[in-house]
Amino acid sequence: MNQGPGLAEVFEDRESAVRSYTRSFPATFETASGEFLVSADGTRYLDFLAGAGALNYGHNPHFAKRALIDHMERDGLTHGLDLATTAKQDFLEVFRDLVLAPRGLDHKVQFCSPSGTNAVEAALKVARLVTGRTNVIAFGGGFHGMSAGALAAVGSDFYKQGLRPTLSGVTHVPYPDSPMGPFDSLDLLDRLVGDTSSGVEKPAAVLLETVQCEGGVYVAPDAFLTGLRRWCDTHRVLLVVDDIQVGCGRTGSFFSFERAGIEPDLITLSKSISGFGLPMALLLLKPAYDIWKPGQHNGTFRGNQLAFVAAAAAVRTHWADGADPAFGAEVRRKGELVADVLRREVVARFAARLRGRGLIQGVDLSATGISGAKVSRRCFDHGLIVETCGRDSEVVKILPPLVAEDSSLLRGLEILIEALYDEAEGAGRRPATDGRAAVAATS
Repeated sequence: MNQGPGLAEVFEDRESAVRSYTRSFPATFETASGEFLVSADGTRYLDFLAGAGALNYGHNPHFAKRALIDHMERDGLTHGLDLATTAKQDFLEVFRDLVLAPRGLDHKVQFCSPSGTNAVEAALKVARLVTGRTNVIAFGGGFHGMSAGALAAVGSDFYKQGLRPTLSGVTHVPYPDSPMGPFDSLDLLDRLVGDTSSGVEKPAAVLLETVQCEGGVYVAPDAFLTGLRRWCDTHRVLLVVDDIQVGCGRTGSFFSFERAGIEPDLITLSKSISGFGLPMALLLLKPAYDIWKPGQHNGTFRGNQLAFVAAAAAVRTHWADGADPAFGAEVRRKGELVADVLRREVVARFAARLRGRGLIQGVDLSATGISGAKVSRRCFDHGLIVETCGRDSEVVKILPPLVAEDSSLLRGLEILIEALYDEAEGAGRRPATDGRAAVAATS
C-alpha cells in the first residue's frame, strides 16, 4: 500500500528532534473520521492508536462537532481562565448527575492546565498538603507525565536522563505484575511502612494506574486494588488513581477502578475526558481533601470552554443510562472479540502473551524473538496505525477508538496478524502453525 506523500521537508527542517510519532508513522495526515485517518494523498489508515487514548469516541464525532459549531456560531467563550461560564456549568452538572452520582461518588472537580501531567502534579501537591508528608509511593513501569513532579513518579529511565538529581520525593515499588513476574507489592508496602528502620518515610499518597499502559499493558488484579485501598485506610495514606489513559470507558466502565469496587481519594482524568481530543485535564477530590487556597494551583488554560462543550456532549451521548451503561457493555463485548481473535491466532501460534481489559490489549512479543517496532512498521505499510509499549517496545498496544465497528476491528487484527507472520518469517521464526487462512476467515 502507498504510504502517502511522506513527510514534508518543513518537519525535518523546522520541527524539533524531540518529535516521535512522525518517525513511527511517516505520512502527512489531512482528515479523519471515526476510526480512520486519511493522508494528504488520500491513503486511508485504520487507527489503533486513537491519539494515545485521547480519541475514545473516534475522530470528529458528530455529536460533539455539532455542539462545538453551535457554541462558536453564537460567539460562546472559547477561553475563560477559571471564570464561571455557562459551558462550565453545563459540564459540571452533567458530570455530577450522569457520572459521579450513579457511582456513589461525591468528588469535587478541579480544572487543571490542559495536559494530564498537570492533573498529576495537582494530585501530588494536594496529597502532601493534606497529610503534611512528602513521600509518594509509585510503581515500577508506571507513567504519569513529563513535568518534574509527575516525572519523579515515572518508572522509565529514558525520560529521566539528566534530571535525576531534581526528581525526588518518590519511592518506587514493583507493580503486582511486570516482566519480572508476579510480586506481592502489598507485603513490601507493609514492610516499608511498618518498620520504622526501613529508611522510607511514611507516604502522603500511593499513585497508580490500574492498567499500566506505557509499561506494557499490565493489569492490577482486583484483589490487589481492594487490598491497597484497605492498606491506605489503615495507614491514612491517600489513594490516587491515574485514569488518564484507561478512564472514560477504555476498560469497559467509565472509571477503570469500578471493577474492584473501590473509591479512590483522588482521580486524575485527561485525554478522552473532553470527548473530542481537545486539551482538558481534571483532578477529582473527595470533598475533605479540597483544602486549596484560591489560586494555589492555577494555570492560564484551565478554562477551555470548547472542551467543556464537547465533554458534556460526550457524557450525554454515551454515559446517560446509569452506573453500568450500554456503551460500557459494548466496549467489553468488543474487547472480548479482539481478545478472542488474538488468543486464537497469535497467542496459540506465536507463543506471545496477551494482557488487557476492554479495548486496551497488549500483545507481548518478548518470548517470540519478533520485534514489536518492526511489526508496527509493517502494519503502517499496510494501512494500520498501531504503536508499541513496554520496556523495550516488545508489546504491541491495541488502542482503537471505542466506537470502532466490528469489521474495522477485525480488519485491523488481520493486518496485525499478517505483519506478525511476515516478520516471523523474516526473522527465521516459524509459528507453531500457519493460520493465514483462518485469519482471513475470521474477518
